[in-house]
Amino acid sequence: MARGFKGGIRPNDSKTRISSIPIHELDGTAEHVYPLRQHIGAMLESAVEVGECVLVGQKIADLDELNPPLFASVSGKVSAIEPRLHPDGSMVRSIIIENDMRYEVHGSVCPKGKLKELSPQDIIHIVREAGIVGMGGECYPTHIKLQPQKDKEIDCVIINGTECEPYLTGSYRLMLESPELLVYGMRAVMRVFGLSKGHIAIEADKRAAIKAVKTKLAGKYGIKINKLRTRYPQGSEKHLIYAVTGREIPHGKTPADVGVVVINADTAAAIATAIKTGMPLIRRTVTVAGTAIAKPANFNVRLGASFEYLVEKAGGFKGEPTKVIMGGPMRGIAQSCLQVPVVKGTSAVLVFGESSATHAGHKMRKRYNPRSGHCVRCGKCADVCPMRLMPMNISLYAQRIAAAPKESLEMCEKYGADDCMECGACSYMCPGQQHPLKFIRVAKKAMAEKQPSAENQQIKE
Repeated sequence: MARGFKGGIRPNDSKTRISSIPIHELDGTAEHVYPLRQHIGAMLESAVEVGECVLVGQKIADLDELNPPLFASVSGKVSAIEPRLHPDGSMVRSIIIENDMRYEVHGSVCPKGKLKELSPQDIIHIVREAGIVGMGGECYPTHIKLQPQKDKEIDCVIINGTECEPYLTGSYRLMLESPELLVYGMRAVMRVFGLSKGHIAIEADKRAAIKAVKTKLAGKYGIKINKLRTRYPQGSEKHLIYAVTGREIPHGKTPADVGVVVINADTAAAIATAIKTGMPLIRRTVTVAGTAIAKPANFNVRLGASFEYLVEKAGGFKGEPTKVIMGGPMRGIAQSCLQVPVVKGTSAVLVFGESSATHAGHKMRKRYNPRSGHCVRCGKCADVCPMRLMPMNISLYAQRIAAAPKESLEMCEKYGADDCMECGACSYMCPGQQHPLKFIRVAKKAMAEKQPSAENQQIKE
């Protein structure tokens, strides 16, 4: 029986067409841009200078042992180191490389040995030196995740093979086409923690992926496939862990506090590639889709290529585009232009036209017809909240912060605004065309500014 969690939504996933299209490997563009901020943590420092020639897999930026380095995905000359637009909307100091189209590989890229001969510390070092981060969107340094505090004993490893956001199919195609990388990466993580058993979580409707991984496992390695209900946000760590193990993560705690480490499927494949070939993280799978894309596709693309290049390779626009999103439509980041680079956290580039309505409330407008656009107190946002919060109340008090900051923030804290995972299910289901998540983010930001030291401490942990 497929397992799941209480709450959540089941939007139209729009994956039928794109999920059948194999991953297509792309070469590079004339210019590749590498922002020096591509993970949760500090900004990296350039390890190269303008005019220097670099090779594929060469380290071009680094900082310290806490932060994963950055590598060139093409060979060529460093033409500039200057601020460029990041997909998050900010200007970030970036390394620009002119691609010579030769793709010569750096001498440091070589196999790291057989898995059984590598110690846990060897694997952690390889992961760090490969610049690997959580590729599901969180971009948390993977080598840090593999080194929890000494008082936190890990007894369970889960590979997150769910892909619950609409349109995204990159991980599905990866499991279908390269299940051996997923399994190898899982075995490497299990070896780090000295475990003989592990879990791979895949949504129950991804039958072809389940079959491909199961065939590759062939009953070996002590790895179990867990079929989960197809429901958003099933890919969230808290809900994934609950569905697989039944363990709940307390407020303010992490998966390691309940003895679990979760690794994204793409991250596991990157770990396998780093060990088997020595190639660091210089590529990732990106889904290019949406109602305004002519030929939706899954691409294996070199980091630093532009969104414009991906759209071009996907046949360009179909109709007039009105919205571009990096990531899924539920939690992705809206883009102001296509002249931004693919970074480690780019799972998708989605383009939509004017007629694309993903808001479920559109279907219920006639029933409620809130003329002024106010909350109709229907409670649907609370029904679908996977964190069991009351978004309508948090949203209400968040809108009053400017007028009565002290009282409003206290009420936001009381209703658990900090526990919101920003999945967007509340905004999706609101029949009054409200966007509770927008105001909850305002509340969380105000609460963080009120307690900066606590916020900084959480980031460090």
